[in-house]
Amino acid sequence: MDNFKKISQFLVGICFLIILVSCDTTPDITDAMMDGKLIFDPSLDKPEDYLLSLSKPNPTPEEASKPVFILMHGYSASTYEWEEFRSWSGNTTDYFLSIVLLGGHGRTYEEFKQASWRDWQKSIKEEYERLMAAGYSNINFIGSSTSCTLLIDLVHSNFFHGKVIPRNILLVDPIIIPSSKILSLVPLVGPIIGYIEADNTSEEDKYWYHFRPQETLQELNKILTRVRKQLENGVNLPPNCSVKVYKSIKDPTADPVSAVLIYKGMKSSNGAPVEIEMIDSDLHVFTRLNLRPSIQPKDRVNQITAFEDFVSKVN
Repeated sequence: MDNFKKISQFLVGICFLIILVSCDTTPDITDAMMDGKLIFDPSLDKPEDYLLSLSKPNPTPEEASKPVFILMHGYSASTYEWEEFRSWSGNTTDYFLSIVLLGGHGRTYEEFKQASWRDWQKSIKEEYERLMAAGYSNINFIGSSTSCTLLIDLVHSNFFHGKVIPRNILLVDPIIIPSSKILSLVPLVGPIIGYIEADNTSEEDKYWYHFRPQETLQELNKILTRVRKQLENGVNLPPNCSVKVYKSIKDPTADPVSAVLIYKGMKSSNGAPVEIEMIDSDLHVFTRLNLRPSIQPKDRVNQITAFEDFVSKVN
């Protein structure tokens, strides 16, 4: 047994040496990527086209009472992740959309690299507080992937205490446990590898980071660990706030057990469990289909069914 342990340790050491010698920690960024200096999220140039607080800062009493969906994207994404829901909604007057760009996102690789998970979360808090200050009273959240994790942290920290309580928190493919176990190794090997490379298409590279800096992976690991512990200890929703989780069964990024942890760890103010719907999908963030290399007919059905369900929650 001792010899086996020594051999294992030796092999691990050799692997680390190979990585250390062979890895270039400087990514080969091109101007065709969001990581570069030419392509950036359009909300940075025209935030009023994305944020309701800026496009309609002085709502009428009727407008202020209409449902507002604050939409939030995932770890390596941008506002484009919710463009299909905006297109599907068209020019509806039944509700408003406010699409938030997470802090540090939609910019260069270096700016993304320098942002902490608290920076990512800050833009969510700021838009919510601007809407509340403007008088909007029917606020709802729709998050995908990591933004769901950031939102659970806000609930746990009592951020909404004494404020306008969100009526619905809708979580699409929330990540608590990653499907890949590589993330758990980042604290150990992150500084050595420098970054990981995503298998994006050339078109996806315009809206998702192609290279994920190890610093941001460290931050992702921090917020996942933090929220996992919060759920283990219990997260209580504020009064009159409902949560629904929409979770792909074969999610390649967020392990489906994430939905189980949320179900066990989150409770409404009266002790009732949150609503969970498992989706027959092998996509991560199944509500985004544009630019994917291939989709199935059921994927479009899943997407539209979810969109309709979002709206039904506020009608």
